[in-house]
Amino acid sequence: MWRDLLLRAAQLIVSLVGAVVLAALLATLSLHTHGFGPFISAFSMKLLAALKGDFGVSAASGVPVAILIAQTCPATFILISVAAVIALILGTPFGVIFGVSRVARVAAPLMELTAAFPVFVAALAVLWIAAHLPYATHNSSAGHDILQALVLRAAIVGVAGAGSVQLALRRGAERAWSAPYREGLRIMGLSPLDISLRYAVPEMGAALLRDLGQLALALLSAAVVVEWVFSRNGAAVLLLKSAMRADWNLAAALLLIFAVVGLVANFIGAAAAN
Repeated sequence: MWRDLLLRAAQLIVSLVGAVVLAALLATLSLHTHGFGPFISAFSMKLLAALKGDFGVSAASGVPVAILIAQTCPATFILISVAAVIALILGTPFGVIFGVSRVARVAAPLMELTAAFPVFVAALAVLWIAAHLPYATHNSSAGHDILQALVLRAAIVGVAGAGSVQLALRRGAERAWSAPYREGLRIMGLSPLDISLRYAVPEMGAALLRDLGQLALALLSAAVVVEWVFSRNGAAVLLLKSAMRADWNLAAALLLIFAVVGLVANFIGAAAAN
């Protein structure tokens, strides 16, 4: 166990170093160097700065990148955190039902279609509904703003995450159902329900933990669309805008942050699953 944990920790460190190197390479594009020598010199400077957490100023606004990150990251991480809870609430029942029940597994493709439904279409639909609800007036109250923030946006991102949750649970159930010990347990007199509760459900939980990084990626991808549709100034949509504006200092810093979140989530999930 400890050997596997140390191996995963070493892989995490290597991946983090690689993420920093890639971020420094991206930030070097902002210097518009010509020639191999100047590029290596500029890259070395950016790499040292990235190791210190310094990505300079935004080319689009002239504001220090650190300030922009401090202004936008909290809102995005709150959105993703609330959406993760919603994803677990929505995705877990479907994953358990589709994974444990053979009959329900026939209907599993319906959940795949739901998960594949474009998030931006759902966001537009919910936004239209919200605008036509009786309480939706032009004089937006604080209560309406909280409802929009916590229910509308987080629910949309949560739906995208729910697809990843149920898929991970189903994979775990399929692994448990195909295990060679299952037939032996049935011969021993255990019912399918007992086998599911004692072996399939724990395997499903471990599968969800192993796919924690993929869940984080799904939530982040949905957050980009939702922040764009709802015109929210979050870090997720800021990453997209910075790439569109060739603001490489800001794009590099945001990519590094999200890469670190994904890598750490993968490490924690894999360690917990073992």
